[in-house]
Amino acid sequence: MEWNVNNAFKTYKEMEPKAMMDMSLLPHSDPIDIALGSSSPNSAPPKRKKTMTSVFLKYFDTAPDSKTRKCKLCGQSYSIATATGNLGRHLNNRHPGYDKAAAADVATTSVPPVSVKPSPSHSKPPHHHLDYDHFNWLLLKWLSLSSLPPSTVDETWLANSFKFLNPSVQLWPSEKYKAVLKEVFRSMQGVVKTSLENIQSRVSLTLSFWSSYENIFYMSVTGHWIDENWSSRSLLLDICRIPYPSGGSEIYNSLLKVFKMYAIEDRVLCCTHDNSENASHACHSLKEYLDGQKVLPFCYIPCAAQTLNDIIDEGLATIKPIISKIREFTQELNASSELSDDFVQLTTAYQEGNWKLPVDASSRWSGNYQMVNILCKAGKSLDSVIRKNEDCLENRLMLTSAEKNAVSIVHSYLDLDSFHKTTDDMCTNKDLTVGLALLFMDNISEMITTCQKSCHNPDWLRTCAENMSQKARSYNTQVCNVFTYITAVLDPRIKTEYIPETLNFESYIDEARVHFIRNYASPHFTSSLATGYRPHQEIDEGGGNISFAEEIARRKRRGSMSNSNAVDELTQYLSESIVPMQTDVLDWWKGNSGRYPRLSNMARDFLAVQATSAAPEEIFCVKGEEIDKQKYCMPHDSTQSVLCIRSWIEAGMKLKFKSTEIDYERLMELAATVAADNSDKNQHK
Repeated sequence: MEWNVNNAFKTYKEMEPKAMMDMSLLPHSDPIDIALGSSSPNSAPPKRKKTMTSVFLKYFDTAPDSKTRKCKLCGQSYSIATATGNLGRHLNNRHPGYDKAAAADVATTSVPPVSVKPSPSHSKPPHHHLDYDHFNWLLLKWLSLSSLPPSTVDETWLANSFKFLNPSVQLWPSEKYKAVLKEVFRSMQGVVKTSLENIQSRVSLTLSFWSSYENIFYMSVTGHWIDENWSSRSLLLDICRIPYPSGGSEIYNSLLKVFKMYAIEDRVLCCTHDNSENASHACHSLKEYLDGQKVLPFCYIPCAAQTLNDIIDEGLATIKPIISKIREFTQELNASSELSDDFVQLTTAYQEGNWKLPVDASSRWSGNYQMVNILCKAGKSLDSVIRKNEDCLENRLMLTSAEKNAVSIVHSYLDLDSFHKTTDDMCTNKDLTVGLALLFMDNISEMITTCQKSCHNPDWLRTCAENMSQKARSYNTQVCNVFTYITAVLDPRIKTEYIPETLNFESYIDEARVHFIRNYASPHFTSSLATGYRPHQEIDEGGGNISFAEEIARRKRRGSMSNSNAVDELTQYLSESIVPMQTDVLDWWKGNSGRYPRLSNMARDFLAVQATSAAPEEIFCVKGEEIDKQKYCMPHDSTQSVLCIRSWIEAGMKLKFKSTEIDYERLMELAATVAADNSDKNQHK
């Protein structure tokens, strides 16, 4: 749940005592306890003293049905089975100073209480007090979701801001935040491992790489699969520091550690990398290792979005200096309301379109495209604004006729609008399968070829087109294998009709049938499916024992029938017409899995193969710059824990500390109660 002021007062549904601990009983993460490594299996659990039940129970009323107890001070209800020690912790945390004897007894338990000053008077029930360990847990989630390091809390201005709101606030030191985050990371990683163990299909991976401000090289490994309900799922598995010299060998060794940690060596089908040479070498070494282990086939492919981005960069290489000048103008435009007003008025007067401000001035493709668009579609307004504001913009931003002509040629002959449509579709299409990506890339190759063949283009543009073509050919070479072919044809929008010529070999369809029969058509495979299907046992017509020869004959008949049915499934699927492009691919397979019981299982495995190593909008759009900044600025001692926890929370996982699931809805309810109490108190003054 995203927590903020707007949702702080949402109604909280009472949680089941067995499913989750009440947050008032949340273990307080004492920094000394963490520093001593209390979670270590070698550390002996503290001895518990006998609790003073009579002291605790007198502060609770038992309900008439004898199923719950209700706190007399705040009305909080607990199951009748709740341990008295937990009731004591509730009293100590929510109502400090309620009784000296009770407070002394609770202090002997294994959960250290929060240090809060006793209430000055016991003559009437006190107002609700926010437990400041709970406040720190809220702050910890904010750090994680904002990708901020624990050292953020050491900033004096932050602590002073909180103390301005409430002088009693005590923030944990950054070292404690760091220790708690690492423990949360270990706890949640265990949940991820359990999730992978329960997956009944094969997993595909994506790899992403970056360097931090400390010049440390990192790799993120994300797993993707399709669940039994035909929903696409993904989870970040780990963020690994790649040791120096950060080459293919080091990446391979780090990948192997992730495989072994999650026990997925025999379950990974494909790995999509970021097109770097080192990543490609690492994946090749991984394939050799897995082939030597004689596990199921493994393949690896480059990222289609990164390839397209590289192709576009080659096309813009000659006009990059001109784009930089337009970007500088755009940044001034975005920063000045006076310039913005002038630009909007002039574009209206010159009928040069309606422009939404601020304009995307990022260094990604989306920003570069906007820079070219401003010159080609609002050139008069651009010149007029610069001339009108010569004092602040300077003449250096004024473009020459040659510069304008060069941008216009690139925009026209490379058909940048078509490139933009392609990248926009890749960013917004929720069914960007490998087959659809191949269709896009094949169209891009045709566009480049057309530009190369044009005799009207200047030599420098033909050189750009040749460099773009080399990038496209390299991609086509790397994806040219039977596994990519299988992944593409299992998209009912593509099948064999839209397979690029560079991949459409007759031998591939035969290899696909062999792979299908060998790995998905056998009765042994079918009997292991989650649907519970079991092959029917043949009836012994003679009513007695059968000979070994008859047993062999029956086994061969079963194998022959199974293979025949399997081939019929694949043949029937390929013989049917393709479906419209707007069809939801996974919904289609979910609805047709009854018609293709074996083929649908292969589709579930292969359609999980990712066409891109990262979300296309992270590669093409300004969102990627924001993510890069966050990762670049993260210190090494927090990178793994903070970034993994953020990804897992965004994937829907609950934040977990050791065996306790942190209920942030409950924390926000407590915070809202305190805020309401304080508001009432101020009104009565």
